Amino acid sequence: MTKTKLSDLLLEWYRLHGRDLPWRVKGGAHPDPYVILVSEFMLQQTTVKTVIPYFTRFMARFPNIQTLAKAGEEEVYAYWQGLGYYTRARSLHQTAQMIMKDFGGIFPQKKEDVLKLKGIGEYTVASFLSLAYNQPEPVIDGNVIRIICRMYGWVEPVDKIMPEIRKKALELQSLEHPADYASAIMDLGAMVCTPKKPQCLLCPWQNFCVSKGREDIEKIPNKTKIGKKEKFGFVYVIQNKKQEIFIRKRTEKGLLSGLYELPWCDEGKLFVGKKVVETGKSVTHIFTHIKLNLQICLIEDEHPNFDGFFVSADKLSDYPFSTLMKKVLTKIQ
Repeated sequence: MTKTKLSDLLLEWYRLHGRDLPWRVKGGAHPDPYVILVSEFMLQQTTVKTVIPYFTRFMARFPNIQTLAKAGEEEVYAYWQGLGYYTRARSLHQTAQMIMKDFGGIFPQKKEDVLKLKGIGEYTVASFLSLAYNQPEPVIDGNVIRIICRMYGWVEPVDKIMPEIRKKALELQSLEHPADYASAIMDLGAMVCTPKKPQCLLCPWQNFCVSKGREDIEKIPNKTKIGKKEKFGFVYVIQNKKQEIFIRKRTEKGLLSGLYELPWCDEGKLFVGKKVVETGKSVTHIFTHIKLNLQICLIEDEHPNFDGFFVSADKLSDYPFSTLMKKVLTKIQ
């Protein structure tokens, strides 16, 4: 079976069954690269179903690169709030500013230029150039890896056969319709060749797939799972006599940088010698490789030894909090 025939089968399947998504057009590249840029940042490590309402809301407020570049960081965070992985929001905002400053508001079309933008790596640059400019860049993510490994019956650990996976992805790529092909293979992995219970009888490549009918198909690809490290700590609800709550803006580098939070720690305790009341309540939040458990504590203190300020409870929604802190606020309210 030639690669042309395989790509033609996939493209025909996509024409009939591909998903209708707010950032997608069929039949070529999207006419507005900004739409692709925003969607690609949001889709990093996040499902399509989760992204759609955030994308719609974000685009209504920041409809073009100029609007986003001029916006304040806190407002961008506010419209990203709840989507998680906030470094993406910061990188997207900085990328918008770079495009306006360094490229005169014109989206770059060369791979080496796109890679200069903040928060864009090999996967995102391939997806962006394919979907925005119809350039034949092989897009390789978990969906593509799964499809290729099953298609050719590759059961070796993925990290050992990535060169072969990349080579095969390049061979399968449609040179005539790269934008549609990129969307098609993503949809195939999301809708048909799923991690669990793949729908092989609906697959346009079923007659050429080595793994069709295998009892262990769900074990392909062979990925070594990294265990999550578990951490325990405390989060402090500090109130003054007015019953206002103390919050601070996180300045440390990392996923939660730039967001507001209640003081917390995952090692030791922040307060010694003060009357701390343990509420018996706790929150658990899963980061990429960490399971974090925080005990919620109450403290009355007019002058906490932290940079921050007191806010009345009904004004807390005016500030962008991480999903972790929103869990805490929900528990105490």
